[in-house]
Amino acid sequence: MEQKRSSFKGNIGFVLAAAGSAVGLGNIWRFPYLAAKDNGGVFILVYIILALTFGFTLLTTEVAIGRKTKQGPLAAYKTLNKKFGFMGTIATIIPVIILPYYCAIGGWVLKYCSQYITGHGSVAAEDGYFTGHITSLGSPIIWMLVFMALTAVVVFGGVNKGIEKLSRILMPALLLLVIGISVYSLTLEYTDADGTVRTGLQGLKIYLVPSFAGMTFKDIFVVIMDAMGQLFFSISVSMGIMVAYGSYVEDDNNLMKSINQIEIFDTVVALLAGLMIVPAVFVFMGRDGMSAGPGLMFVSLPKVFSNMGIAGEIIGALFFIMVTFAAITSSVSIMEAIVSGIMDKHGWSRTKAAILVVAYAVISGIIVCLGYNKLYFEYTLPNGAVAQILDILDYISNNLLMPLLALLTCIFIGWIAKPKTIIDEVTKNGEKFGRKWVYIIMIKFVAPVMLFALLLQAVGLF
Repeated sequence: MEQKRSSFKGNIGFVLAAAGSAVGLGNIWRFPYLAAKDNGGVFILVYIILALTFGFTLLTTEVAIGRKTKQGPLAAYKTLNKKFGFMGTIATIIPVIILPYYCAIGGWVLKYCSQYITGHGSVAAEDGYFTGHITSLGSPIIWMLVFMALTAVVVFGGVNKGIEKLSRILMPALLLLVIGISVYSLTLEYTDADGTVRTGLQGLKIYLVPSFAGMTFKDIFVVIMDAMGQLFFSISVSMGIMVAYGSYVEDDNNLMKSINQIEIFDTVVALLAGLMIVPAVFVFMGRDGMSAGPGLMFVSLPKVFSNMGIAGEIIGALFFIMVTFAAITSSVSIMEAIVSGIMDKHGWSRTKAAILVVAYAVISGIIVCLGYNKLYFEYTLPNGAVAQILDILDYISNNLLMPLLALLTCIFIGWIAKPKTIIDEVTKNGEKFGRKWVYIIMIKFVAPVMLFALLLQAVGLF
């Protein structure tokens, strides 16, 4: 064990680091795609309700566990109750699975960023460019290693000089870029060959205004499950990250205030991410373009930027710089969750733990990249999706282990350790717990049922 545990210097450092973790590729890539798929405003309405209840419950629980135990995820649960120490193992396995493929995707982002910065954005808009890049042998590995090196430099720097310092610089810059591109997106207008005029404001209406017309109960259930799944990404819960970051929070910090600020920051950025992307894609590609799936960021958006002419090169460069910022702050938190767990469990120095994690990530990251060429195969997942190595790792971590850990957390805190454990930690300096009744009902009753349904859906039984 380290003689003196590192900690965030102030409340704003913790909030920006936690928000930086939460605001990643999941927000900027996945949120707009789901919003477009799930009837726009309906998804957003459901997402906001769940963020204020379900997401709030999981975020509060994990940050409080971290601060109470002053341990990384690997040791924190065992500190609370020895019988539930296995949850720490699951919480550490999840970022171990995510880190290699997240760095591979981060490499894709860097590749696109370099194309736009050097004035070659039009090349990225060509048909087959994305597929050509990820199926090539050397390029994806090189860019993945560059992205991983950027992540590792921050983690080696530690909590204050690395994570907190990076977050204080990148998060305000990221927010300004998101707002700027969002405003520009709303000013767009395009006339089709058949004379149909589409505007950014029309896209905004589709994105924000809920319309339940024609929706069945099954459709609404799918939206709820999608919004729940998105929240794991959006607030970085059930992957050990918030436990790790919570363990670096000083005891006199107003935890409730910090959690509320993280919630607001993350939800605003998620909504703005959709505001950047959905209206712009609608203007140039119509409703069909909005359902482009996860390829939205790497296939559809470059085509949108290409249609903007010279402005598209500039907007494209700013967009991928912003996505790079978001991806790095998130990958830093994923790596830190593993490093902090090893440090606490084995008493290793930060340098020794980080070297081990980087070595693992390099080897496994290369395997993920090779999954699109030398190691290519197709496997049908229980939910019906056809998968390669990256997709399988994503499915195991996000569809199975994260909902499982969240369910176990609800059972553990709701019924074994009791909600009072978390409530006492959050209010120990006399702070008010504004949504206490929501927290208790969610952790004990509502969240476990919803998470069980999410797991059933993941394995194809629902």
